[in-house]
Parts: sequence; structure tokens; C-alpha cells
Amino acid sequence: MNTNALPPGFADLLQFPFVDALYGRRSRRFAVGASIPDGPFAFDSRQPPLPLSELERMLVLTAAAGNTGWHYMLMRHAGYTPHIPNYSAAAGGRTFPSAAGWHTTEIFFTDDSGTYFFPTRDAPALAEPTADGALDLNALLDAHRSRLHKLADSRLHLPAAAIAGHNTWIANCPGSLLIIPVADVAQHLIADLCYGVQNGGCIYDDIHGQPIPGLERFRHLVDVDHPGALSVVEQSVLAECSAELSTSCFAGMLILQAMGLGGWLYDGIDRFAILGASGDPTVPGLGFQFDQAAHWPIPNVTGLPGVFTAHCPPHYPDMRAAVEAFVQRKFGAGGPFHPDTPGPWRASNNVRSSAQVYTADFIDCVALMTQYIFDRFGKFPGTVPSLYTLTYLQAHHLDLEFYDQHFQPGAYLSTHAQHMARWHPEE
Repeated sequence: MNTNALPPGFADLLQFPFVDALYGRRSRRFAVGASIPDGPFAFDSRQPPLPLSELERMLVLTAAAGNTGWHYMLMRHAGYTPHIPNYSAAAGGRTFPSAAGWHTTEIFFTDDSGTYFFPTRDAPALAEPTADGALDLNALLDAHRSRLHKLADSRLHLPAAAIAGHNTWIANCPGSLLIIPVADVAQHLIADLCYGVQNGGCIYDDIHGQPIPGLERFRHLVDVDHPGALSVVEQSVLAECSAELSTSCFAGMLILQAMGLGGWLYDGIDRFAILGASGDPTVPGLGFQFDQAAHWPIPNVTGLPGVFTAHCPPHYPDMRAAVEAFVQRKFGAGGPFHPDTPGPWRASNNVRSSAQVYTADFIDCVALMTQYIFDRFGKFPGTVPSLYTLTYLQAHHLDLEFYDQHFQPGAYLSTHAQHMARWHPEE
């Protein structure tokens, strides 16, 4: 990136205090081009919608889901010695945390220029830190630009019926950037079951009140006499995925304050309409495949072939194939436990190769539990969605005249007051 071409706001961003971003965070919804026709906040913007610049968009995207170098992994567990814990599924770290370093979430987004996929969960270190641990933000942005994958030339169509009433006037509005994190809950459950087997645990079907047939032959690996409840495990997995989705949006929310952009974190859009399972052909959303069954209250979304799919059928022939794909992610080339994957340590090969690789029996045990769930419930996971989205982040340019008219001084930060002059001096 040519630093001479950067707007002065970029230098301001690098100096902006974290405390001001944290305590100055607010949902600032009124964008340029917006209108509230009635009520105490009635106001018509006198400015047209203004899309984020390419630089602004990349900064928000990279804040929400950027690769930040190598993941450090867990260093010790008494039950694993002399091996290191083999929890992690990603070799790279990102701007938001994930349970045990599993990182099963990926990012989609839409704006006036189209709809996109922004994959970062399996990226290697896209930038190396300096001796003091800092990252070169210019280099980081450059490395992430090549990861954008355009899916459509238009903004995602979301009718008013798909948006919560208090958001219909502004959600996904012209000029805005809408970030949509989506979690592969199926893969997350596979990761959780692998973690359980590694620590001697297994599950039983508490919904139907029965053990998993055939699990007794793995008594040498797991405690079949004291299994955990399937529904409890799946609820925990969904909660862990929700944490990824929410903290991704929160990380993006913080950089909005530092840049002086408006926007907010919310869940007020129908997730089935966004993913493509609304049932209305005029609202295709992201076009994900979904399944339905008479005994399911809601559709089960499974993925977009060739782009992002859950670790379960129909995108894998059976659950064993899905488990093997997860094992390959961990232990195969580029994975966190492949000896040839670089890392942050002085002896990365020694560190990565010290993890215990799953045995054939281990994989058989996990495959048995996962296939039982799929066969018994007709989907995987059995009681929660295969793919899941919950929170979204919207970014847009703020109409300060609205806030000046309706709010007391202090309704926005100095970065908002100076945004146009510092980021769009030509405007």
C-alpha cells in the first residue's frame, strides 16, 4: 500500500486511545441519506448515502475477522504430557477468540458493490509482528485484500418483513456495509467430541433416553459408564459459536469508534432470510442449501457448495468423512499440528510435532457418535442448527446534523466530528 496515498484519518486511527473506543462505543444508527418521518426523532438527511471507501471497508472487515499472526495454542495439560494439548483447529489467530482455538466461523458481507465471502479461519500468519509484538497495519490490509471472494454484483436483498420493526428504516441501507458472521456448528460439535474423547468422555442420547449403540467397544478410550448428555453438549457448542459471532462483531464495533464511522451490532434481521432459507424465492439471501422435515420446527441450513459448508451431509457422504476432514484440518498440511507449518516459536517444528495425532480407534469412536446423531435426528447436530448466524455488524457514515439537532453535546466522538475532513478530504 502506498502510504503517501492514505488519508490523514489513517494516522489518527493508529493513535486513537483504546479506552475512548471502549467507553465511547454507542449504537449510532442515523446514516447519511436516512430518514425518520415522524415522532420525536423526525429528521430527513440532507446528504445522499455515501458508501465506505475501499480502505474503510478493509479496515472494518479486518478488525472483525482479520488474521493476526500465528495462534499460540495451549501449552500444557497434565493429562497430555509429554505431548502438548492438541485442541486447536487453526494455525492462525484472529481478531476475535474461539473456544480451544477451534475457529469455525467465517465472514460474509454485503454493500453497494455486491455480496462477498471473506475467509480467514484457515489463513496462515498473514503478517509477522515486530520485536515489540506490533503488526504493520498496511501490510495486514494488503494481505487480506486477496481473500475477498465476490458472490454477487448486488447488495443482499432483505425486505422489510425480514427485518425487526425497529430496524426496518435503517438496516442494510444504501451506503452501508453489513457484516454477517456464520458459524459451522457441525464442525464445532465434531471438535468438541474430539476434545471429549481425548479426555476420556463420551455422550448418550438424553432426548431418546438411550446410550449410543456400539460405544462400549471403546471402553479403553472413554468412560462409557458416565457419559455426558447430548443436548447439554450441543447447547454448549451453540453458545461457544455464538461467542465467536458476537465477539467478531464487537471487534469491528470498536474500530468504528476509532475511525469515526456510525453503525451498530445487532441481531434484528431474520437469519433464515439472510442465509437463504426463508422459503420465499424472491428472497434468496446468500443462497445456502437447507433441509426440512415434518418434525422440525425450522429449516436446517447446511451451506453454500464450493464456498462454505457445514461438516455434515449432504456436503459429505457421511459423518465419518466429515470427521476425517476435521482431522485433516488439524493435522494435515497447513494445520496447527503439522510439523512443517511455521509458527511463532523458536523451534516450531518441535512444538507442532509434539501433539498427539488421533489414532484410528479415536477417529472410529468420534465417527460412531456423530453418525448416530445424524441417523437418529436426520441432521447433525441433532438439536441445534448445522450452520448458524446470530449477530451482524453494520457500518455507515454518520449524519451529524441529526445528532446535533436531537442530542446534547457529546453524542458522538471527535473522530465522528472530524471523519469527513480526515478520511474524505476531497468531499
